[in-house]
Amino acid sequence: MLERVLSSRRATPVSDDGDEAGDESKTRKHISVATRVTNYVIRTGHLWPCLLIGLVIVLVTSFVYHTRDLVCISASSSDHLSRLRFFGFEGLETDFGSLGVPWCRTKHDRTVEWTTKDLIKGLEEFVPIYETRPIKNNMYGMGFDHSFGLWFITRWLKPELMIESGAFKGHSTWVLRQAMPDTRIISLTPRHPEKYLKKGPAYVDENCTYFAGKDFVDFGNVDWGKVMKKHGIKDRSQVLVFFDDHQNELKRLKQALKAGFRHLVFEDNYDTGTGDHYSFRQMCDQFYIRGGGHSCIKDSDEGRIRARRKKFWEKAVDIDELCGPGEAWWGVRGQMRDDFNHSNKAISYAEHFKNSRFVESVLDVYWELPPVAGPSLTHQTRYDPARASSPIVEDGRYGLFRRLGLSGLEASVFNGYTQMVYLQVSQE
Repeated sequence: MLERVLSSRRATPVSDDGDEAGDESKTRKHISVATRVTNYVIRTGHLWPCLLIGLVIVLVTSFVYHTRDLVCISASSSDHLSRLRFFGFEGLETDFGSLGVPWCRTKHDRTVEWTTKDLIKGLEEFVPIYETRPIKNNMYGMGFDHSFGLWFITRWLKPELMIESGAFKGHSTWVLRQAMPDTRIISLTPRHPEKYLKKGPAYVDENCTYFAGKDFVDFGNVDWGKVMKKHGIKDRSQVLVFFDDHQNELKRLKQALKAGFRHLVFEDNYDTGTGDHYSFRQMCDQFYIRGGGHSCIKDSDEGRIRARRKKFWEKAVDIDELCGPGEAWWGVRGQMRDDFNHSNKAISYAEHFKNSRFVESVLDVYWELPPVAGPSLTHQTRYDPARASSPIVEDGRYGLFRRLGLSGLEASVFNGYTQMVYLQVSQE
């Protein structure tokens, strides 16, 4: 009895570090709610489900936080299709390159020197320049994407002489001048740009030699030896030639090679099944090239995807438009178009294949200008992203799009993208 009384009055044991130990009732009395919940979860075996739920909550919260700008993009637009497309509803997802982007093969797998960072830096510089353009509404001419591409390539290469075949109202001449303020320009165009001044804005350059109007000479008929001598050009690899004349690009390539020019830019590099002339994109659309070749079966995966996308992208091509008689899909329904579609020639696949191999035999560099920005930013509805490379400013990067000044441009200036291409060529 005494022992029991003494033990009941015995002091609580104390651990070496001064904390009370062995009194389970005191531990329970001071335990926190969080600890009780944790102990319960561990005992009942619900630990992993709870951790999983917590992880999901963290991920959802993070997504909402980091996509506030993305929601603002669509919320600021009155274009309902753009909102649907941005969130991927009704087959409007942009998914760049999902239908293939056939890229011409080069002799030594070389590529351009510039990077995406260089392009972004260039955009930051070019946007204010573009806003000063004399021809604000350049309908049927170059939009922002290709204007930037021509300016960037020209400024990077720094040619001693610039030649353009096809000037229209003079916008491309103006772009070349912004890239190289003091370099001479030769412009070949059937109608002199000054003729357009009577009806509206146009650009005529003071340091440009025009072969226009009564003095017009087609690029393939110019005596380039005489012209180069007159302009003091000894090295023709220092000349940049820009084609925006809607002529068969295979024909223009052969003419440029004969003249000794190495740096070429083609404004309208139309995709297979589209356009008014035979293009490099069409020539290099081959089964042996990644992203190339097509099926004319409507119920194939490609057929179903094309039919779906045709509803939302103006330049998307379905199987009926892609394939001609005998399931000829190359070129435009098996045709090699030329001269603004005024001249068409049916070609066999064997000839089409031969054209591709010739192009590869002279190509040192092939580079297609990517779209400047994704459709959720530009709200363009014309070209189909499924047949285009990833844009410089990708969908969702509204902060960058705005910082570069692109958000201040009208949406219509982004509707002219047709895979502008830069070539460096040589014959060995």
